[in-house]
Parts: sequence; structure tokens; C-alpha cells
Amino acid sequence: MRPPQPRKVAIVTGASQGIGAGIAAAFDGVGYAVVATSRSIEPSGEPDVLTVNGDIADAGTAERVVEQALDRFGRVDTLINNAGIFIGKPFTDYTPQDFDAITAVNLAGFFHITQCVIRQMVIQGGGHVINITTSLVDHARSGSPSALASLTKGGLAAVARSLAIEYAARGVRVNAVSLGVIKTLMHDPSEYEAMAAAHPLARVGEIHDVVAGILYLERATFVTGETLHIDGGQAAGH
Repeated sequence: MRPPQPRKVAIVTGASQGIGAGIAAAFDGVGYAVVATSRSIEPSGEPDVLTVNGDIADAGTAERVVEQALDRFGRVDTLINNAGIFIGKPFTDYTPQDFDAITAVNLAGFFHITQCVIRQMVIQGGGHVINITTSLVDHARSGSPSALASLTKGGLAAVARSLAIEYAARGVRVNAVSLGVIKTLMHDPSEYEAMAAAHPLARVGEIHDVVAGILYLERATFVTGETLHIDGGQAAGH
């Protein structure tokens, strides 16, 4: 008989609420041990869910998350880079503080933890990284100026392809999901109807729509370097 396979372990950043919390719950629900991190996450009473409080923009947080994951569960199989900041305003209105805040989380936060995780995945012989980006990267809208989101999240889509090729021979897959407007606390519910009009499917997305796409990519072991659009058809056109 084959020995039982070790329980897989997923790290989810930005996991205290909204999409991140939904992703963490979904991986827990399909039998993964979960390491959930954010600046304001509450301790977990579940034996297979470890919460780590900290700012993902800090390299020390990234190291601590991976170290605690290995200490508690012994491995890291999946990383969901969900943490992100969105500041939408005309390009010339952005301040140096806006730039620093967005790049610290969206780029530096990605870099620090992904580097730690991929290093571990190479030792293990495989793993999977998913970056969460936005459909505004490839479907800009004049009514939603967001150059710094496109600059940073567009980088996550591009680096997913680069890392997918760099690490394919070592068993590490890297993909991205590109989101339209998703119902979360960051949006005023009174604006959903207007937001829905920007999506060909005439609705905004739900967290379970995002979860379904991520779980597909997790199971689709012949898929790497892909950006899956979960955006109600925005990227396809109008």
C-alpha cells in the first residue's frame, strides 16, 4: 500500500475578511491546512487553521508566516497572493504616499512572501502560486482611473507568466486570477447596480465566484502561466 499523502497546506494573504477570508475558508473546506495572514486577523480556534498577524509589506512578516507554517504543518503547497491595496484617482492626483502604500503591499508584499514560499516549494519538489489581479489591467475604463492599480497588479499578472516558465521544470506552477467588481465591504452596496452595468453578464461578482476559479486552478495541474478572468466578461469586450 502507498503511504498516506501528507495534508496539503495553503497560505492566504489578506485573509481577515472579504475575498481572502472566503478563500481561506474554501481551502479549509476541501481539506487543506490553512495559514491565514493579515494585519488585523483574529486568532483561530481551529487546529488546522493558523493565523499570523502582520503587515505583508514587511519582509519579516513574510519570513514569520512561512516559518510558522513549516513549524506547524511541515510544508507549503499553495500560496494565494490576495493582499492588496486599491486607490482609484486621476493619475496626476496620486501622491508619493499613495505610491509608497500601493507598491509596498502590491509589489513588495508579493515579492517577500513569494520568494520565501517558492524556495520551500523547490525543496519539496512542487507547489502552486496564485496572484490576484484586476481586470482593469487589460480593460481600462475612463470612469475608473486607477493607474497605480494597473501598474502594480499588472506586474503580478506578468510575473506569474515569468515565474511559471522559470520554475515549471521544478514542479512549481504559477497562475493569476483577474477580477471584476466583487461584492465585498470595500464597495457601497448602493453602487452595485451601476457597477453591474460595466460587466457584460450584468452583475457584480460574488466571493464564491472567485473561490470557484481559484479551486479550478488549484486542481488543474496541467495549467500554468495562465491568467483566469473572473470578471463577468469585461476582458472579452462590450
